[in-house]
Amino acid sequence: MGNGILTGFSSTDRRQLGDTDIHVSPLGLGTVKFGRNMDVKYPQPFDIPDKTQLESLLDLTAELGINLLDTAPAYGDSEAKLGQLLRGRRQDWIICTKVGEQYVDGRSSFDFSAHSIRQSIESSLLRLDTDYLDIVLIHCNGKDEQVLQQTDVVRELVRLRDLGTIRCIGASTKTIKGGLLALEMMDLVMIVYHPDDTSQEVLLQEARQRNKGVLVKKALQSGHAKNVQGNLEFILRSKIVSSAVVGTINPDHLRQDVDYAVAAVR
Repeated sequence: MGNGILTGFSSTDRRQLGDTDIHVSPLGLGTVKFGRNMDVKYPQPFDIPDKTQLESLLDLTAELGINLLDTAPAYGDSEAKLGQLLRGRRQDWIICTKVGEQYVDGRSSFDFSAHSIRQSIESSLLRLDTDYLDIVLIHCNGKDEQVLQQTDVVRELVRLRDLGTIRCIGASTKTIKGGLLALEMMDLVMIVYHPDDTSQEVLLQEARQRNKGVLVKKALQSGHAKNVQGNLEFILRSKIVSSAVVGTINPDHLRQDVDYAVAAVR
């Protein structure tokens, strides 16, 4: 590594995502900050990195053994930037994006109709410059049960998975009932889980029983974690968690996060 601090993840550290054929690094890189710095809950304001900075960050991410990138249409132009930056090395990455939420002119809107989902997937494929998506999550708005049971979104994602456009599907949920439904109906769930909020721990046990995947969002509490090492150790000591997503654009923070995570998983 050149800095003597860490060696990064090896391929043997990767964890299977439920019963899918996807294996992900124990940490994933969240890319909200690649494209959006308005209406976010981070403790400090920040400037969106330029192309050179992002290229350097992604090179470091790969060097550290991280292969999971988490993005969404609601993350400004994050998808489009990734499409440009990953050209020629798309196959080296597991890309997770989302459907259901758009962020335009400073406002979020939600649409879970089949037409909107198809349009969203087509746009993501175009922006990411790829012909397939590894993971697509429903970007739930808090009305999880209604979204999963009373809209077309699950049916449409299943159809697209069956076509091979998407490798696996799930939901980024806000409620326990929503998480249980996601685990019943799809391949994985993305939940909030850290030492200060263990309210969704029941979903880990359900995922274990069903052999479904779990991704953890807000692993460092959107930058508010008092003990980064403690958070990562707590999350990753659970073998049910496939990956914890950290959203950083600071190379030093990324190196430190990986250092803590490597110690936690070995």
